Amino acid sequence: MRNCGQFWVLTMAKLSRKLPLSFYRRPDVVQIAKELLGKKLVSFVDGQLTSGLIVETEAYAGSTDRASHGYGGRRTARNEMLYQAGGVAYVYLCYGIHHLFNVVTNEAGIPHAVLIRAIQPEEGIEYMLRRAGKQQLDYSLTAGPGALSRALGIHYRQHNGVKLTGNLIWIEDALSVPDTEVVATTRVGVAYAQEDAWLPYRFYLRDNPWVSKAKGL
Repeated sequence: MRNCGQFWVLTMAKLSRKLPLSFYRRPDVVQIAKELLGKKLVSFVDGQLTSGLIVETEAYAGSTDRASHGYGGRRTARNEMLYQAGGVAYVYLCYGIHHLFNVVTNEAGIPHAVLIRAIQPEEGIEYMLRRAGKQQLDYSLTAGPGALSRALGIHYRQHNGVKLTGNLIWIEDALSVPDTEVVATTRVGVAYAQEDAWLPYRFYLRDNPWVSKAKGL
């Protein structure tokens, strides 16, 4: 009952800061990827609240984007959540190891999504360290999409399709980030996407040490 009570207090305090569905259901996935920088990604998993500021994102523009799981209108059991209305999580397993957390955007039937690539830890750091098997805090805890999912307790089996307006995983308004502090560059690991691999769809906060070390093209 203690954890339930704590969660109720936290939920009431945070409710007004939770991003509404209207934020996610806009048509410009690239703009949403930029605007997610400085927002706070929060999880309440196994009775533990953990969070971090989003410092790195990648946009994936659906059927016209060769790097997207929805390119060409491809629709499978694995990527079905991409086709839901914006405001749900698309979590998939990469290389059989990494659970990658994506924010679905736009209207139903349009497979747009933003991959969250890195966060700056804020709340529940002790729980993040425990999940990662770490004794002390360092940048590798959440600097990378697989690492941040592990730290926040996000798993593709439990959290694929979770509503981001619910009480398991959500995103809060937090910092206002000026355009001068946003770096745009190419995405990571999408060389197969031909000319679309060169699209400047990856965004990160300038000089933030929690940004992943991976390089685009």
